[in-house]
Amino acid sequence: MTGGGRRLGAAICEAFARAGWKVWCQYRASRVEALALCESLRAQGWQAEAVEADITQEAGRRALLAQLTAEAPLACVVNNASAFEPDTGLDFDADAAQRQLGVNLIAPLSFARLVAQQPPGAAGDGERSAIHILDQKVYNLNPDYFSYTVSKLALERAVALQAQALGPAVRVCGVAPGILFESGPQTGDNFQRAARANLLRRPIDPADVARSCVFLAETRSITGTTLSVDNGQHLVPLPRDIMFVVDELLKPVHAAPSSPSSSP
Repeated sequence: MTGGGRRLGAAICEAFARAGWKVWCQYRASRVEALALCESLRAQGWQAEAVEADITQEAGRRALLAQLTAEAPLACVVNNASAFEPDTGLDFDADAAQRQLGVNLIAPLSFARLVAQQPPGAAGDGERSAIHILDQKVYNLNPDYFSYTVSKLALERAVALQAQALGPAVRVCGVAPGILFESGPQTGDNFQRAARANLLRRPIDPADVARSCVFLAETRSITGTTLSVDNGQHLVPLPRDIMFVVDELLKPVHAAPSSPSSSP
């Protein structure tokens, strides 16, 4: 699990641990959270270890996989680590865009390939998997967070491409959640309202997203597809990011006044 120390990554680590998997929780900046999460899971009888690694460079990714597979092959990688910086198509900074592409696209593609390059071992075809965490924005485009969106669009298309390229050794799937936590300049009040701006008018449970990842990892017949776990948020077209339009979106709809009845 990349970026496993907090927020959605922590929920996914917990779901895999409770499903009986040995979990490696990769972190870079969230050391305190990652260590506390794994200590809590071990106290409950599950297997979880926090591991620090810089996954922004290929050397770091290869070193991490070598460390984790020293005793046994890796059965699944969940690519959750993400860079999310505000910009637009008119003013994006090339270096910032490159950083987001590196973390959001190149690192997940690299990890899936490295899992596929492991020796076959005793596992049969379809036992190993790579799961890319996406965003409902890839199905509900708006121009905010331009570089981030471009990186996630490319990763969504890569789900099918990598499934074709890496099969039968590795299955590749995607999970596209909706809004789960406060992000960027969003206030708590804005988040509470935005979290209900979907077809089901209720917040998305991060545990549902986590369970979806476990389901994909354990279902050997699924590859090359993405699950939207977003309460139908991707089916609510928006001209801008949800945090900027939620007030308009949730305005009450007033019924049109009825016509006066005609006299007989």
